[in-house]
Amino acid sequence: MKIPEMEIEILDPDAAEVRQLIVACDAFYEGLYPAESNHLASSADLKRPDVLFIGGRIEGRLVASGAAKIMHDDGDYAEIKRVFVCDRCRGKGLSRLIMQYLETEMCKRGITLLRLETGVKQPAAQGLYRQLGYRERSPFGCYRADPLSVFMEKQIG
Repeated sequence: MKIPEMEIEILDPDAAEVRQLIVACDAFYEGLYPAESNHLASSADLKRPDVLFIGGRIEGRLVASGAAKIMHDDGDYAEIKRVFVCDRCRGKGLSRLIMQYLETEMCKRGITLLRLETGVKQPAAQGLYRQLGYRERSPFGCYRADPLSVFMEKQIG
């Protein structure tokens, strides 16, 4: 499968098109999981200086996002958040490009451990993360065990 060319850039959570993507992302996850099992980073969180929030454009249209939040609560690591691709662009390898970009940028910043929380109703996401070298682990940071959550991590760099 040929991955479409995607331009990746840092996003401003307050930009109108970014807010639209965040709304679509929220709706997607709210359709899968109850509120207590949704751990979405808010727009305010995405503006913090310790967060890299990126988006991907194809032919000028914003179609994907992802974030890495540098954390120090359970060791030093970056938590991957808000990996999302619009419906019409899913299955084309864009999430892989977002993840690879985040991994490269975190490595440049001296972060050698990445962690994430995903859901049991997202087998494609789990498959991608496993292909990229992420391994399941117990809850980390402020997370607690949840039958709808899958916790993963990867050493980089």
